[in-house]
Amino acid sequence: MSLTDIRITAEHALGRVEEIPPGEGRTFVVGGEQVAVFRLRDGSLHATQAACPHAGGPLADGQTDVDVLVCPLHLYAYRWSDGSSTSGAAPIRLFPVREVDGEVVVEV
Repeated sequence: MSLTDIRITAEHALGRVEEIPPGEGRTFVVGGEQVAVFRLRDGSLHATQAACPHAGGPLADGQTDVDVLVCPLHLYAYRWSDGSSTSGAAPIRLFPVREVDGEVVVEV
């Protein structure tokens, strides 16, 4: 492993969970990166890179369900489980995210 293989991460509080309506996503700048954070209708939180790798579409504006996120531009779907595309496109990066005392906390 080289020094370029080491990724330093930090936790960032982004605001109150209720600021993200159920079924929607919001984009935040976190540690110099744009991150899309989603609050699904089942209450779960997910975080991904903000731009679709296919054409830079705004993933926070995409449609979601418990299994996938769908890019609003070309309808590419990405799995929440591992970021892979259901159509064989390049995967998206996922970030650990959780709720702590009512706050959204993401690790970037």
